[in-house]
Amino acid sequence: MAKIVLGMVASHGPLLGTPPDLWAGRVKADHQNPALCYRGKEYTFPELLAARSHENFEPDLAIEVKQKRFDATQAAIKEMARVFHEVKPDVAVVIGNDQMEIMSDDNQPMMMVYYGEKFENVPFNEAQLKRLGPGVAIAEPNHHPAQPETYPGHPELGLHLIGSLIADNFDIASSIRLPEQAESKLTGIPHAWGFFYRRVMEDQVVPNVPIFINTFYPPNRPSTKRCLDLGAAIARAVESWDNNLRVAILGSGGMSHFVVDEDFDRKFMQAFSAPTHDEMLAFPDNMFRSGTAELKCWIPVKSAMDRTPLKMTVVDYQALIRSPAGTGSGMGFAYWR
Repeated sequence: MAKIVLGMVASHGPLLGTPPDLWAGRVKADHQNPALCYRGKEYTFPELLAARSHENFEPDLAIEVKQKRFDATQAAIKEMARVFHEVKPDVAVVIGNDQMEIMSDDNQPMMMVYYGEKFENVPFNEAQLKRLGPGVAIAEPNHHPAQPETYPGHPELGLHLIGSLIADNFDIASSIRLPEQAESKLTGIPHAWGFFYRRVMEDQVVPNVPIFINTFYPPNRPSTKRCLDLGAAIARAVESWDNNLRVAILGSGGMSHFVVDEDFDRKFMQAFSAPTHDEMLAFPDNMFRSGTAELKCWIPVKSAMDRTPLKMTVVDYQALIRSPAGTGSGMGFAYWR
């Protein structure tokens, strides 16, 4: 039977691929965002700046502070890559979210398993580059290669997961080819998966099954409990798979962004490390909005790992703050082995 040998969760985002002296490029996006989410409320940039003025983020904006934190994230990613290559799983389940990159609001599944034989990771074409937000293009080597690459899927595991999840009372969506429409923001796999393929697997991509969770877009976002249930069901599916392969389960996204809430991030990581799910379930659902909602791609990994004897190691957490309003990204990295 198959065996789970590795779990990993990692943040992704443009700041991980942008020199700190150029982070201001993303601040332009903050000013253009009319709904910056912070602790369950939405703010314009001026409103957020006023609401958080007492927190005094000026020391966080010093170039030497930003550089130190950036360097720490790069070291953390290298450590994640080292562990991945050392464990050498045969196959992976990679959980992420689409941000209207290949999906659209005419069909947005809550949860979907891709079971195709292969899929592509393709750099942006000229038209797609023009649609990118400020400060994104510079970081795209984090997610997409310079030339199109084809990665191996794992149809056998994908179909087994679909069947097992249905038997476990999940009305799961499935796809044998990735959607592509005229208005698609990219061709091929979205950036949540591309980050793991490029930065953690370091382009040595093992056969894998991408699982999509709609964390961003109402009205059909899953609850924390449903994500916990999904992780347990994925683990049961792997445990029942009649194949002598070693499996990794990976979650891409989070932590707090596009507004950094370091207090929430640290409380979440504490709950994430706890032996029970009570603390995780206690977070109000309105805390999981905007980019912070990507943590719901981590939650299934935690639940799956709780069914194994693997031990969790938190590699690092860094608050990458890019503006006086506290915008930016909380970046966290952890693994189980």
